[in-house]
Amino acid sequence: MPSDWNTKVIEEFRANGGTVSNFGNRLLLLHTTGARSGREHVTPMMYRAVDGGYAVFASFAGQPRNPAWYHNLVANPDVHAEIGTQTLRLRARVADDAERAPIWAAQKAEFPGFQEYEEKTTRQIPVVILEPVR
Repeated sequence: MPSDWNTKVIEEFRANGGTVSNFGNRLLLLHTTGARSGREHVTPMMYRAVDGGYAVFASFAGQPRNPAWYHNLVANPDVHAEIGTQTLRLRARVADDAERAPIWAAQKAEFPGFQEYEEKTTRQIPVVILEPVR
């Protein structure tokens, strides 16, 4: 069940064609399948366009563990995402260290909160690449 904050963000996203106050058009709604439950979950999250797809960040605000959506997409990598007014079928994969480094650096430079998340945890925050299914 989404939190009240997530529910409000999802509603605002859908009502405004993918634009959300304080985030502009930098959010997507990720639809994952629960690793254990098999149920669909919708999670709003920041993304970054990358060559051939979109990068999302399993920051979990610097918590010591990865967020549930990360475990869901590792178990079930076929996802879809609402981006703006489109819904895209995507396949998720975790970026390797070489691919991750420049994407993560750019995200931290543009959004310093991600640097703070990194400083709060000892784990490496995964960068996940969402690529269109063709």
